[in-house]
Amino acid sequence: MKNIIYIMGKSSSGKDTIYNILKNDLEVTTYVMYTTRPKRNDEIEGKTYYFITKEEMDEYIKGEKQAYLIEERTYNTVHGPWTYATIEDEQFKTNKDLLMLGTLESYAKVKEYISQKENIEIIPIYIEVPDGIRLRRALDREDKQENPKYTELCRRFLADDKDFSEENITKLNIEKRFLNLELSKCIEEIKTYINEQKIN
Repeated sequence: MKNIIYIMGKSSSGKDTIYNILKNDLEVTTYVMYTTRPKRNDEIEGKTYYFITKEEMDEYIKGEKQAYLIEERTYNTVHGPWTYATIEDEQFKTNKDLLMLGTLESYAKVKEYISQKENIEIIPIYIEVPDGIRLRRALDREDKQENPKYTELCRRFLADDKDFSEENITKLNIEKRFLNLELSKCIEEIKTYINEQKIN
């Protein structure tokens, strides 16, 4: 049985940090998502995302490339449309558990996709942080960018309330949540939960 461990949470909830720790602590293969968003200063091609052009993304969406498009989302940001996508490429062929990072929307599509597959289970890991702390973290991160995008930060922060609404969380049957106030404690709780889900 192969598992997909799916990390998600609102912006600046610490999900990227948790993802990076788990990929080193667990026996997993990591999945790297595709995006047309510009690369930030601290991001690495092929590790943070695969940064591709709009034209390349359109080829995936239209089915003009061999790899299967599982899901894609386009956000109309203050800098123009940014698209994110989960594509069934070579990364999915691993025999190890697959560690993924995304949104509630992308999780729903991946969950639907694997429901048609045999011997694959999905384990949702939902990260939470109080809004005030998230906003301070987001501002700290943006301050470190060469060209801070504060307007986009605000747009994304407000959009999270809708995208990660309690209604949407309930629809996806996500019952367990992990409060990321003390990182090491949160990581240990996640690892314990993953092991419990594998046993069940």
